[in-house]
Amino acid sequence: MTISDPVGDMFARIRNAQQRNHPHVMVPSSKFKKFVLDAMEREGFIAGYETVKNEDTSYDHLKVNLKYVHGNPVINEISRVSKPGRRIYTRFGSLPRVQNGLGIAIISTSFGILTDNEAREKKVGGEIICNIS
Repeated sequence: MTISDPVGDMFARIRNAQQRNHPHVMVPSSKFKKFVLDAMEREGFIAGYETVKNEDTSYDHLKVNLKYVHGNPVINEISRVSKPGRRIYTRFGSLPRVQNGLGIAIISTSFGILTDNEAREKKVGGEIICNIS
């Protein structure tokens, strides 16, 4: 069975694993997911990730190491904004501020996957992938 929204599936897996206080979570690998995880790691929302070869299947997995502070997950909320059925684009002047700058929005731009602050610095807009707080 194919997944219609692989990035949304990754966010759901991360959300579910953090609710159960798991140290890491496995998600199917893709280049786009790696770029999103790079942005999350730069901003300190995850501890890191690594590519794991899977002998059972022909595709690789990403082992995402989740981050906790005093037993509480760093990610309070992660929500998908642009979905396969409805894409959401924005100009750089109207980029969203998530919780007045305490959270981040991940944007797919012509410069690659950037956070909202990085997109403001480069003065580019794009597709809003998700909001994380």
